[in-house]
Amino acid sequence: MSARASRQSKPHEVVERALELSRADGCVVIADEESTANLRWAGNALTTNGVTRGRTLTVIATVDGREGTASGVVSRSAVTADELESLVRAAEAAARGAGPAEDGRPLVTGVPQSPEFTEAPAETSSTVFADFAPALGESFARARAGGRELYGFANHELVSSYLGTSTGLRLRHDQPNGTLELNAKSPDRTRSAWAGTSTRDFKDVDPAAMDAELAVRLGWAERRIDLPAGRYETLLPPTAVADLLIYQMWSAAARDAAEGRTVFSKPGGGTRIGERLTELPLTLRSDPNEPGLESAPFVLAHSSGDDASVFDNGLPLGATDWIHEGELRHLSTTRHSAELTGLPVTPSIGNLVLDGGDDRSLEEMVAATRRGLLLTCLWYIREVDPATLLLTGLTRDGVYLVEDGQVVGEVNNFRFNESPVGLLGRATEAGRTEKTLPREWSDWFTRAAMPALRVPDFNMSSVSQGV
Repeated sequence: MSARASRQSKPHEVVERALELSRADGCVVIADEESTANLRWAGNALTTNGVTRGRTLTVIATVDGREGTASGVVSRSAVTADELESLVRAAEAAARGAGPAEDGRPLVTGVPQSPEFTEAPAETSSTVFADFAPALGESFARARAGGRELYGFANHELVSSYLGTSTGLRLRHDQPNGTLELNAKSPDRTRSAWAGTSTRDFKDVDPAAMDAELAVRLGWAERRIDLPAGRYETLLPPTAVADLLIYQMWSAAARDAAEGRTVFSKPGGGTRIGERLTELPLTLRSDPNEPGLESAPFVLAHSSGDDASVFDNGLPLGATDWIHEGELRHLSTTRHSAELTGLPVTPSIGNLVLDGGDDRSLEEMVAATRRGLLLTCLWYIREVDPATLLLTGLTRDGVYLVEDGQVVGEVNNFRFNESPVGLLGRATEAGRTEKTLPREWSDWFTRAAMPALRVPDFNMSSVSQGV
């Protein structure tokens, strides 16, 4: 069969055929069908657009032995029918050549089949921008008339994942994911402002409103104020809060905490579950059915790690409160790490929401500020100390000085040194929760809803020349 014919084969048929070919004691097959559509623009004009299609096949073979079960994982793109058996054999060879997997567990059983498992994959196309593109064109005209230039990128992808196992699971999930990043610059490029949003279908995206916000921020930047490093009362917008708390979530594996290696480790042994992390009534949670932020309702693990296990593929996911009204309730576990730590099985979920603040908008929080800094976003975030989850990074595309409830100008950028756990503990106000796009992690994690946070003493450790 030709490569073209292979691409036209139905994903569920590829999964079934791979399972039929398996000679391992257990087998998991994941077929990911991905389609993307994108637009790019610069200087108030569209520059490129494109549509792509692709398929990735992951085969996980498990082999039982006297000392335990081993696993072998092989993923390949554009696998033809003639190459399918070699992929399965490669996974089996990897399993036989590996030692017993520490996270080895019986494959999941008893999960009802997805009714749409045998249906064709969902696909995106340029039509997803049918309403957005004309609105963007109108924004170009307004920006040109207002003496500013718009740059940016809109991307929409749709991934249909088909999961089949030798234990009878046949599950499917369609994941739409859209991002819009819009940057406005003054003609001399000395001033810059950024806004971004996530979306499932671009029907809820308003480029005119985003451009209007950027115009205001460029106006703020007409006055430049130099400030030294130090600790400042700071308003963190939802995008910055998302970037920090997503990194916190990635660092919240129960096993690491129980072994004394993270900020969630309890001195003397165990974890900090049950401790109050903030006096604000904040709840940090994930829910695969969260409206507008829907994610896979079952585990889709292409590899094993601290917070995921290939043996857990297909395990149902439900709503989980990681922090409940200020108290740490759960850390992420696989079935294996749950047994090691004595904690409930709480796998990672593909979205993150922080709520429990008041209903004040960021603008209202600015109006209530006597003197402080208003950030736009963070970038180049890196970990400094896992024991405290101390992170460092830079501010970008606008730091503004607020005095007596008014933005009075733009200040220089800073390098910061802060722990998201420490920030939650010191935050004095949380505003209205809204869907947001984490700028630093937008290539890996986009489904987030966060409030703005007021931190009385955010540590701007040094002045940065970044823009």
